[in-house]
Amino acid sequence: MMVQLANGAKARVIKVTDETVTIDANPQLAGETLKMEVEVLSLEAGAPSLELGDFAIGCFWGAEMAFQREPGVITTKVGYTQGQQNDPSYEEVCAGTTGHTECVQVRYDPQQVSFARLCDLFWERLGDSRYLPNQVGNDRGTQYRHGVYWHTPQQKETAEASMKALQKEGATIATEILGAEKFWDAEDYHMQYLQKGGQDAKKTATETIRCYG
Repeated sequence: MMVQLANGAKARVIKVTDETVTIDANPQLAGETLKMEVEVLSLEAGAPSLELGDFAIGCFWGAEMAFQREPGVITTKVGYTQGQQNDPSYEEVCAGTTGHTECVQVRYDPQQVSFARLCDLFWERLGDSRYLPNQVGNDRGTQYRHGVYWHTPQQKETAEASMKALQKEGATIATEILGAEKFWDAEDYHMQYLQKGGQDAKKTATETIRCYG
């Protein structure tokens, strides 16, 4: 049954016991996956031609928000790439048995932000973890290996140049620069996880990114 709360909101009673009443105030279809078929009737003249970039920087929650805030980045999503198993789950990837790494895929407007700038953001976020194989911060395992996975020869050239500029005598950067392989979308609850948890994803946001909701 539906009830009205003191603040005017409506909620659905989902469980009743002798001592408690549990209600759900979420919209009826909250959390459901919406699938639609659309037909493109026309394209606006001068619409930007967007490009893809794949970046693995450890846990994909904080990495995604860093790219969300970057001007020129149009959309972001998180998932798994560079592995062998088809359609892996989060649990399987975390077990380190599928060969995938957690990754953020960004769709960006090259007229507003260059791939070189996105690589700079990648290195800023990665920090000294660039020297650690299969590790970013306290996150360890092959699923946390870091890499820039290029979609075009130009991206490859830019990524390699950006890494070469950071090379130091006696220190080897462990970051992968490889061609992008199949990208598998993560589960819905991982998408824009920190934003859904209340952190600011606006382009002007400057608050420290916290890797939790």
